[in-house]
Amino acid sequence: MKEIAIAIVFAIAGWMLRTWLTHQERMKELSMARQDVGPSAQRLARVEQAVESIASEVARISEGQRDVSMLLAERAQPAQPVLEGAAGAVRRIDTPR
Repeated sequence: MKEIAIAIVFAIAGWMLRTWLTHQERMKELSMARQDVGPSAQRLARVEQAVESIASEVARISEGQRDVSMLLAERAQPAQPVLEGAAGAVRRIDTPR
């Protein structure tokens, strides 16, 4: 009976030791993973810079698109005939709404 109790105590102690060592290894891996924060911060800075440059390019493209749309709208309007009025020659101008 005494031998069984000793065996159980050694089994529990071995299990606890194995659990503790596994925990220590995992903590070491996590601490090593946290040391790689520098390159991660550099990558984040590059991504932010890329997003800002993309935003400025999109703004430039939309401005160009607006200019082209205005030119096409002006070109598509037919010429209005000149109306003779009491005050002389009056030209009708339709403005886009």
